[in-house]
Amino acid sequence: MFCGDYVQGTIFPAPNFNPVLDAELLGGALQGFGCDKDLLIDILTQRCNTQRLLIAEAYLGAFSRDLVGDLKEKLSNHFKDVMVGLMYPPPSYDAHELWHAMKGAGTDESCLIDILASRTNGEIFQMREAYYLQYSRDLQEDIYSETSGHFRDMLVSLVQGTREEGYTDPATATQDAMVTRTWGSCGGFVRQPRAVVLAGGPAAFQVLWEACQQRTGEHKTLLQLMLCNKSYQQLCLVFQEFQSISGQDIVDAINECYDGYFRELLVAVVLCIRDKPAYFAYRLYSAIHDFGFHNKTVIRILIARSEIDLMTVRKRYKERYGKSLFHDIKNFASGHYEKALLAICAGDADDY
Repeated sequence: MFCGDYVQGTIFPAPNFNPVLDAELLGGALQGFGCDKDLLIDILTQRCNTQRLLIAEAYLGAFSRDLVGDLKEKLSNHFKDVMVGLMYPPPSYDAHELWHAMKGAGTDESCLIDILASRTNGEIFQMREAYYLQYSRDLQEDIYSETSGHFRDMLVSLVQGTREEGYTDPATATQDAMVTRTWGSCGGFVRQPRAVVLAGGPAAFQVLWEACQQRTGEHKTLLQLMLCNKSYQQLCLVFQEFQSISGQDIVDAINECYDGYFRELLVAVVLCIRDKPAYFAYRLYSAIHDFGFHNKTVIRILIARSEIDLMTVRKRYKERYGKSLFHDIKNFASGHYEKALLAICAGDADDY
């Protein structure tokens, strides 16, 4: 497990930053016939998000035009998605992705899982605000109307943003784990009040066990309450004790007990708690290799994690899959789209 490891992004504030000069260069690249896509990449992928927003302000002042609007007008296809995506503040980008995942026919459940399983309380709060400001709709209400069952219930729990932060109690984790010595018999479960489960009382591990053995609606609800509300640090201890006492990894137990999108969401939350960069490395690998390069997923993860932990995601990717993320993007993407993704990835020839 890697709970608490240091993580690093790939995009940082550019030194000697001059938003007016950048805006003028972008104006020259976007105005008139044609478009200097190389210049767009060189500027927008080498500035942090705060700097890009300042460039957009300077661009409006210099040309009385909206930079995002001009990018949408001049660019096309996945390259446009990358360049425009870079211009959203992170909460607005999450809101944008969630909106498009739920609007129209069908729902992109994987997008909902990736975002809501991985964001902090603060990120969720800002995302909800941005969603309302951009679309005049309540994010929780839209999730409720577009999903169903225990999958919906857990998404709604996550979007509350009420997870404990920074709390650990090793003694409680060990005490919780000792309850599982009675495994092999599903009897003896004593229903615990919601407050006891959230506080990490002695029934917490029994909730995990019973949730897998009996799979009733009540047990699913208690399991989701625990995974959505306890701190990352405390749950790391809980998972370690679960493994030590049961001899089974919690992810394996979930995979045996549940199915569908509810199972995928449970596993995503556990993996993000343990090692968030490893989760996104796994999602990128799946998007590239299992789905014939799923562009939306690759773009979303690279942009969203670029200033948070993408360098660490790259490291996990190489450790786990043998080839670098740079190598796989280069093999599956092409043109300026490929160049933009590689610039965000911050790979180089040594990574190939």
